[in-house]
This record gives sequence, structure tokens and C-alpha cells, in this order.
Amino acid sequence: MIDEASYICDSCGEEIVIPIDGSGGVEQRYVEDCPVCCRANVVHVRIEGDDDVSVWAEAE
Repeated sequence: MIDEASYICDSCGEEIVIPIDGSGGVEQRYVEDCPVCCRANVVHVRIEGDDDVSVWAEAE
């Protein structure tokens, strides 16, 4: 399984690398502050098999 992925911060446009935790289920959604601009992002993770993970974010 892939252990990390990235998304683009909706506020500042920076690429943010996050760890992937498969124990959270195949559909995950949580709020995380951007480490660059400190604005909150709603991060969406979709796990489809061992090698296919989709991650995207939107402003909270």
C-alpha cells in the first residue's frame, strides 16, 4: 500500500505531503491546517486497492 500522497492547498497553492493510514477506511475526510499558510483544508482521501490513492483538498 502507498504510505504517503500529496494534495494542493486550496488557499496558497503549495503541495502538501501527508501520510496515508489505511486503517481509517477507504473513504476518509478530515480537517488539517496547511503547514505553509496555516489555513484549514478539508482533506479527502480515497483508497482504491493497494496502489491507487486519490487525495484532494478544499477550503474549510
